[in-house]
Amino acid sequence: MIILGINAYHANASAAIVVDGRLVAAVEEERLNRVKYAAGLPARAIQYCLEQAGAKLSEVDHIAVPRNPWARMGTKIRFAMRMPRFALDRARVMKRFAGIQEDLASTFEMPPEKIRARFHRIEHHTAHLASAYFVSPFENSAVLSADGLGDFASSMWALGEGPKMRILGEITFPHSLGMYYTALTQYIGFWKFGDEYKVMGLAAYGEPEFLDEFRRIVYADGPLSFRLGLEYFTHQRHGADMTWREANQTPVLGRLFSSHLEKRLGPSRKEGEPLGQRHQNIAASMQAALEEVLAAHWTALAQKTRQKSLCLAGGVAFNCLANGRIFDRSPFERVYVQPAAGDAGLSVGAAFAVNHQILGRPREFVMDHAGWGPEFSSQEIRHSIEKFRSSEEGATVTEMEETPLLETTARHIASGKVVGWFQGRVEWGPRALGQRSILADPRRPEMKDVLNRRIKHREIFRPFAPSILEEATGEFFEKTHPSPFMTFAYSVRPEKRDVIPAPTHVDGTARLQTVSRTANPLYWKLLRAFGDQTGVPVLLNTSFNDNEPIVCRPEEALDCFRRTQMDTLVMGNFILEKRSSAASQEETADSFAKRAE
Repeated sequence: MIILGINAYHANASAAIVVDGRLVAAVEEERLNRVKYAAGLPARAIQYCLEQAGAKLSEVDHIAVPRNPWARMGTKIRFAMRMPRFALDRARVMKRFAGIQEDLASTFEMPPEKIRARFHRIEHHTAHLASAYFVSPFENSAVLSADGLGDFASSMWALGEGPKMRILGEITFPHSLGMYYTALTQYIGFWKFGDEYKVMGLAAYGEPEFLDEFRRIVYADGPLSFRLGLEYFTHQRHGADMTWREANQTPVLGRLFSSHLEKRLGPSRKEGEPLGQRHQNIAASMQAALEEVLAAHWTALAQKTRQKSLCLAGGVAFNCLANGRIFDRSPFERVYVQPAAGDAGLSVGAAFAVNHQILGRPREFVMDHAGWGPEFSSQEIRHSIEKFRSSEEGATVTEMEETPLLETTARHIASGKVVGWFQGRVEWGPRALGQRSILADPRRPEMKDVLNRRIKHREIFRPFAPSILEEATGEFFEKTHPSPFMTFAYSVRPEKRDVIPAPTHVDGTARLQTVSRTANPLYWKLLRAFGDQTGVPVLLNTSFNDNEPIVCRPEEALDCFRRTQMDTLVMGNFILEKRSSAASQEETADSFAKRAE
């Protein structure tokens, strides 16, 4: 039984394939076409998934699409009568999804009738819920989805029981936690699609000075219900305007906040204007207001379902600050967030919704790691390195067995070098989790500035993340609940903040990745090797990229290595070193020595 899930015609296009109840492959289109948040039909991702399953498109039994244009049609019609532009957009969406079989046939150069798969239109939030619960380790669980908008809803919750989910409630357009956060992100001056995570980092620098005002902008108005102060927004009048060119442009969102917001809070920050304390306090206030609404929702959902386990999905599930507070502000004791909780994860969710909700098949799969994308053989890596060496004379290449490779890599990091780490399959989701990572010494307080200056070129207020041996979590953090996909922020123990200053944020928290020996054995061994050498089983881990999608292929890793001031690249069994890295190593070593004095 082959089920192909496709998130298409929207940002974060992706594909996933499930064979006999188990996930075989999943990847975002952006990793393959190199366009951030790529939209359109994910042709490359679909092709990759079919190859991993050893199947042709004509051999797929079911195709699941996480969009049902007919969902909530009555509500859509009422809005369409007031908003002609909205009606036109809805008609365009319905036409596009109705033609997906023809698009697939055209893309894969085959007659439409050769696609024998049964097509399923899975409602957006049902797919989100399925993407979390059906791949979780929980036999039963409360399940919550919250994002901007999908199929005219912004939030949905359910009770997962064995191989079935029972939908318990929903919040429909125009009230939306995702719209709230995106609109205020724009107001603070971050207009690029996907910039919301920047505001989470900025919030730590501020105080919730404007919380009373924000309680008018978003608020809980009863058990399992919230509302927006709609006068602060524009989407209820004009819709959420998203545009993109099919394959070669990152999506763009139109303005979502109204002039009323500026009257109440002052003018929005313009591009190029410096960030001041007011902006930091606004960020802190919007984060605090979101957490108040979510805390009320979590508590009511726990009471309604009588569950101690919670699964989260939707873009709001990427709010690691809020996730880290679930254990203090609700009765839930166990929480699962899969690595692609946003819209990319819809392809997995749609496929598993068909597998369990429609076909009635039993659950037999748990997503305990993120390595579902492309992998490259030693021969492919060797060939890429040989081509690189022929054009780049300033690098040495050494091939090693696993144990000396790990010990040497750990030594490089401990000496202050910045190391690219390219191993195994590409991660599913937006986080680098030890397959496509840039690694550095967390003990060096200057390392954050070093990375930003030499490689990442991003805002100084954004924190980096630590990876830690799962069994050492309680030694460094105040909570021990696993965070394998970097979706929780916990407080660093006060006595450890000077031990790992580089990934510890200004508020004393860190968005950590806990690494288990079974889920990612090679990365676990590297952490252990670094811990054996330094006494600190923690690495600073950031994504292997420079203002681009995370690298996928060896050639992309080598190109990033070449054009940045990265010192070392460890790819497969090969270690590449720049001869010019001595100066940068000396720079960080001197700084570390002065601190030690």
